Amino acid sequence: MIYREFQGEKLSALGFGTMRLPVLGGDYSKIDEKAAAEMFDAAIKNGVNYFDTAWGYHDGQSETAVGNILSAYPRDTYNLATKFPGYDLSNMDKVEEIFEQQLKKCRTDHFDFYLFHNVCEMNIDDYLDEHHGIFAYLKKQRESGRIRHLGFSAHGSYAVIERFLEKYGESMEFCQLQINYLDWTFQGAKEKAELLGRWKIPVWVMEPLRGGKLAHLPAEEEKKLKAMRPDANIPSWAFRFLLNLPEVKVILSGMSDLAQVQDNLNTFREESPLTREEWNELVTLAEGMYKKSSLPCTACRYCTSHCPKGLDIPELIKLYNEHRFTGGGFIAPMALGALPKDKWPSACVGCRSCEKVCPQQIKISEMMKDFTARLRG
Repeated sequence: MIYREFQGEKLSALGFGTMRLPVLGGDYSKIDEKAAAEMFDAAIKNGVNYFDTAWGYHDGQSETAVGNILSAYPRDTYNLATKFPGYDLSNMDKVEEIFEQQLKKCRTDHFDFYLFHNVCEMNIDDYLDEHHGIFAYLKKQRESGRIRHLGFSAHGSYAVIERFLEKYGESMEFCQLQINYLDWTFQGAKEKAELLGRWKIPVWVMEPLRGGKLAHLPAEEEKKLKAMRPDANIPSWAFRFLLNLPEVKVILSGMSDLAQVQDNLNTFREESPLTREEWNELVTLAEGMYKKSSLPCTACRYCTSHCPKGLDIPELIKLYNEHRFTGGGFIAPMALGALPKDKWPSACVGCRSCEKVCPQQIKISEMMKDFTARLRG
C-alpha cells in the first residue's frame, strides 16, 4: 500500500468511500453488510486505514453500517471520517444533536477526521453565519479530542472556497475536493488545488473516476492508453494521475463490490508515476472528451450587456456544459439554487440579442430552453 504523511501519521493513499456500498434488492437504503464487511476486510488486510462516511449516504444508513463493520477491528488501526450535513440547510442549528447521533451510529467515541460537508453556493452564507454555532462547536470537539482533525469538503466555485478560507482557513487541516484528470480543467480543480496550496492545506480527493465516467472510456481513447501501458486497466490511469499530485494525501474511491476493491488495491500497491508524456496524453484526452459535448464559450461577456434580463450568460453556459456532460447530477441545480429565480435560464425571453454579439455564434436562446428542460427533467 502507498502511504502519505500527514502531521506525523501515515494515511493510506487509497481511502474507502462508503457512498456506493453494495445493497440488497436494489434498495439504496438497505446496505448488504455481509458483502460490505468482506470488502472492508480485504481493504484492511492490504493496508487501507482510511474510511469515509457521511450523514446522508445510503439514505442515512452508511454511518450505521460502517460503525457495525469497523467495530470488529481495534479502534487505533483505522481512521474514520464523517461530516456535518450542511448540504441541508435545515440542519444548520442542529450541530450538537447530529454530532452526538453520529458518534452513536458509528459506535465510536471520536472521529479521526471531521468535515464541513459540501461547502457550496447554496450554504456558504449559513456556514459563515456564527449564530448557528457550527464552527465553534466543532472546534470545541477538536479541543476535547472527539475530533482529531477538522476540515471541509467543497463542490462550490473558487470564489466560494475562497470565502470559506478567509473565515476559517487558519483552522482547517485538510480539504476534500472533486479532482480527476477531466475536472482538472473542466471544473477548475487545478486552480482550487493551487488556492489550497497557498493556504498550506493538503488535499483529499473525491470522485477520482468522475462517478465511473473515467472507468470506461470510448474505444479510441482506451486504445491510446493501452498502447502506452498494455497491462494497466483504465481506472488505474485516473488514480495514477492523482498520485502524481504532491498536495494530494488521500484518494477516496466509492467501491461497490469486492472486485473493485481488489483492482484498486493492485493500483495502490506501489508507486507507478505517470511520465510527462502520459500526463499530457491524459490532459489532451480530457479536453477532447468535454469539448465534444460543450458549448465553446470563452466568457468574453459581450452577451451580458445585451441581455434585457441581466442574466450571467457565461456562468449559465458553464453550468449547462457541466450538467449536460454529467448527464444531470446536483452541481448545476445546487449552484442555481443560490440565485434568485429571475436569474435562472428559465428567465430567458428568447430575444436573441445576446446571439448577435457572440463571437462563437452560440445559439444561446436554444441553450437556455434546453437547460430549463433538463432541470425539470
